[in-house]
Amino acid sequence: MPLSDREQTVLNEIKAWENNLFSYESNDFQLTYEKYLERSFNLLPEKVQKSFFSLIDNWLFHLHGMIQGSQLQMDAKERILSSCRIFRKDLNKIEDLKSLEIDQLQYIAEQQIARHRLYSFVQGGLAGTGGTVLLGADIPAMAVINLRVVQLIAMSYGFEVNTPYEMMTSIKVFHTATLPARFKKENWMLLMGELDGSDQHYFYEGSEEIINITWLEQPAQQLFKAMVIALFRKKLVQGIPLVSMAIGAGANYQLTRKVTDLAQKYYQLRYLHEKEVISGEHSRT
Repeated sequence: MPLSDREQTVLNEIKAWENNLFSYESNDFQLTYEKYLERSFNLLPEKVQKSFFSLIDNWLFHLHGMIQGSQLQMDAKERILSSCRIFRKDLNKIEDLKSLEIDQLQYIAEQQIARHRLYSFVQGGLAGTGGTVLLGADIPAMAVINLRVVQLIAMSYGFEVNTPYEMMTSIKVFHTATLPARFKKENWMLLMGELDGSDQHYFYEGSEEIINITWLEQPAQQLFKAMVIALFRKKLVQGIPLVSMAIGAGANYQLTRKVTDLAQKYYQLRYLHEKEVISGEHSRT
């Protein structure tokens, strides 16, 4: 089935995005920081390291399940279906959305993306006030916001996230998106490697171990952000800690921007793949 002009445009945009991803090169500071972080973590016993990564994996699985089964997410799912019925009235379930055009689905997905980028911006601003409770809740809140938006983007392109395969895939998309830029290529290639065999899968047959030492930089950045916020929270402008609020809001917005950009590219590619419009032309190297 040949690509339509619009589908070819979207595919070209994904290829250009991939080229930027693959051409990224680490600078000396990043390599030094990576070695320091890895060396520091390796001081811990191997058993402790494995337990730590397993704990985060389990936390992500349970958090994903809680979000997916929440009434808030059910309501969001119904809103997605209602919005898509503007284009076709006979849509009854999420999988039916794959019958729509990619521009229509992108319109629905971008509504979710804009909303959750705003949530992250506000959350960062609140954390930036320097309150102990708000600052302590920042990492869990950002995990919820970003896992949730990945689920909603998946649903916007017709992929229900309530099966083991789609659940694991959405967590892997979240994980890849939150990795430092120099590690994203390898994990994106793993996602692409699973793409060919993803049709009609229910159970996940790959490795269920997701988090490893390459991901540690993300929570380290969040902790560094908290330290900077704590440092600037007493610098008030008319009684408001505007500097620390701007730091928190900007950092959280950029994180959700990275997550939503990668998630949208991935699920667009899944949509095109399942419509058999790529025909093996898409390069994954």
